[in-house]
Amino acid sequence: MFENLNWWEIGALLLLALLIFGDRLPTVINDGLRMVRNLRTMARNATGDLSRELGTDIQLEDLHPKAFIRKHLLSEEDEQALRKPLQSMYDNLRSDVTGVHEDLKDVAKAADLRTNGTRPATATGGAPAPAPRPSYDDAT
Repeated sequence: MFENLNWWEIGALLLLALLIFGDRLPTVINDGLRMVRNLRTMARNATGDLSRELGTDIQLEDLHPKAFIRKHLLSEEDEQALRKPLQSMYDNLRSDVTGVHEDLKDVAKAADLRTNGTRPATATGGAPAPAPRPSYDDAT
């Protein structure tokens, strides 16, 4: 949930929450946690009721429509029949991407100055390119 927030942003959000809610912040946090617990309990009860009604074991993750259909309505043969037309296209695409990746590796290897040990000849009579000027960052 917060994987794209760094510590400074989380701290700023907490400070903002403290400024908005003030002394009521602990009760607001407590109410929020109680609401999350109630939602989890309601979801567990719903999955239990659904499991009893359908006569199968259903987990909370199975309530996603795709997972539910895949697990409870489709047989293994039906799922393979649905995947078969797209599998050849996927295999062809994967082989093409692998080929392009290998070609890029070969080009990068050929262009890499460190592995060749020599500088490539330029269009001006084969004279080597001038050495790069050292930057300020390199000197410090």
